[in-house]
Amino acid sequence: MTSCILNDRGFQQKEENNMNYKFKSKPFEHQLKALDMSWNKEVFAYFMEMGTGKSKVLIDNIAMLYDKGKINGALIIAPKGVYKNWLEAEIPNHLPDHIEKKIGFWQTKPDAADMKSMFETDEDLHICIMNVEAFSTKKGLQYAWKFLNCHRALIGIDESTTIKNPTAKRTKAILDLAKYSKYRRILTGSPVTKSPLDLFSQCQFLDPWLLNQQSYYAFRTRYAICRKINVSGRQVEIVVGYRNLGELSEKIKPFSYRVLKDDCLDLPKKTFMKRVIQLTDEQKKLYKQMKEQALAMLNGKMTTTATVITQMMRLHQITCGHFKADDDSVQEVKSNRLSELMNILEEVEGKAVIWAHYRHDIESIYQALEKKYPGETVTYYGDTTTEDRQKAIKEIQNPDSKVRFILGTPQTGGYGITLTGASTMIYYSNGYDLEKRQQSEARIDRIGQERPMTYIDIIAEQTIDEKIVKALRDKVNIATQIMGEELKEWI
Repeated sequence: MTSCILNDRGFQQKEENNMNYKFKSKPFEHQLKALDMSWNKEVFAYFMEMGTGKSKVLIDNIAMLYDKGKINGALIIAPKGVYKNWLEAEIPNHLPDHIEKKIGFWQTKPDAADMKSMFETDEDLHICIMNVEAFSTKKGLQYAWKFLNCHRALIGIDESTTIKNPTAKRTKAILDLAKYSKYRRILTGSPVTKSPLDLFSQCQFLDPWLLNQQSYYAFRTRYAICRKINVSGRQVEIVVGYRNLGELSEKIKPFSYRVLKDDCLDLPKKTFMKRVIQLTDEQKKLYKQMKEQALAMLNGKMTTTATVITQMMRLHQITCGHFKADDDSVQEVKSNRLSELMNILEEVEGKAVIWAHYRHDIESIYQALEKKYPGETVTYYGDTTTEDRQKAIKEIQNPDSKVRFILGTPQTGGYGITLTGASTMIYYSNGYDLEKRQQSEARIDRIGQERPMTYIDIIAEQTIDEKIVKALRDKVNIATQIMGEELKEWI
């Protein structure tokens, strides 16, 4: 492609061979740049921040390759909470109408008519949408393999950090399938969520030779600093730092395109705030006991990773006002956190998104909100039905709706949905997962947002709350070193 023009017939893409490509939806300049860099390359990474329209870029890329006769199929792999959005919104909104297509949507029912049509060898563009979890199953893997053997297909992985674990069954399966496709794409706004090692499997999917490190061990040796420690009487090697990050950044540039919302979209200002709370006397006493118990376990020789994680989780739960006992019962602890949330909501103008890490917190918050603001809260978490989730989004997006608050967990509601009807986001509690944090932030920070955004974290002073925030911030700092970005203002 050499140029892009706007004329009286609509927005068209022109290539060196004079093939015209007519967009169904007008692209932004940064989307055109992404396409210009990638459209006919065999492998490419769209490292485009959430909300910049990377799904549209992939769909247009697929359509261009199909128009040129280079492919006649596309396998789109996405997380379970996102992949349905490709069927219901992304493809209908962005795939040009002139393209005759067949779409198959994986629902563990490969005998369904739309799934059977994926194996037809006509001239239509065949688009198969599968959730990444399906590749942990024999049925899903066999289906994908058969699809790729029927078509000259592109494979695109949405939120490609879902394959960052090189030892995971689904990662191994998807990496093995990659050789059946000439064209491969990965999409994510956060390619590094825990450490630089997240990049290995993502790049392996594209091409094992891209980083000149064919094994995970060699990659880790090059970019991580490791140290051996004694755990339960055996030597274990752990990562204690990173190196050569500038080199790694340079290696990924030739086959990737990186853009941030601040660089390409005129979105309103973001403000990050902390609301610090104190532990109650009951919390302090219990927290001290639990912390001493955890330290005693750490000093013991029979400590397991699972035990340590359980104790850390209990410390975190205590700061939230409850904890799960050994008999799985939930014990309530007097806390200031819920009252602080209610104080914040009294100050909020317009609609707000409330995220909480634990199911128990969701239930407690919902009861409090229904008592003070009856009928003004919808939920979006594990217990919310699919129908009610769709209704919740419509209510929060409708400016005339009575609904003011949407309450959920980042694990469930942090992916693939738009909540720009709200401009305030409150983190009742945080988890350690940077990707879920960034994804959840992006629900209001995207195209369609017209008001300044405020992010508020409720943090219990001098507790594990502060440690979690520090861990998230450290991960952000490492990611920015690799992606070549300035550090973002954050809590």
